[in-house]
Amino acid sequence: MKQQRRARAIAMTPDEVDAFLAEQRTCRVATVGSTGPHATPLWFVWQDGALWLTSLSRSQRWTDLQNDPRIAVVVDAGEDYGELRGVELRGRVEVVGEVPRTGEPVPELDGPEQAFADKYSGGTVVRDGRHAWLRLLPEKITSWDFRKIGS
Repeated sequence: MKQQRRARAIAMTPDEVDAFLAEQRTCRVATVGSTGPHATPLWFVWQDGALWLTSLSRSQRWTDLQNDPRIAVVVDAGEDYGELRGVELRGRVEVVGEVPRTGEPVPELDGPEQAFADKYSGGTVVRDGRHAWLRLLPEKITSWDFRKIGS
């Protein structure tokens, strides 16, 4: 993975990135399609160094990613300048499991599906036959925490 070169003074440590991504609920996903960039909010799970996304398999985002798996994802928080913090993850996604997801046994998805269910649906795993799983193993992570300015 490429190391962050700029703004290292305000970069989060790996443990801070893990904690931040565990507590946040919404990310913004950017893909590139034939008509240009496309950005959408999604729910996500950060687990074992991978960002797990569940996406409608009949969506512009899905089409874009099937044609070009490169993705940029931003998770950010804060209102005032001095409290802004966030993480940008870049890389290529891969599909994990059947498309759409209906519940075939996929041991690789046991952890992410349960973590997603715990985070968003009271612990109940939902497989609606419309969504499928994408895994991003980031090639580059950039982070910032403006609370570190002046520290």
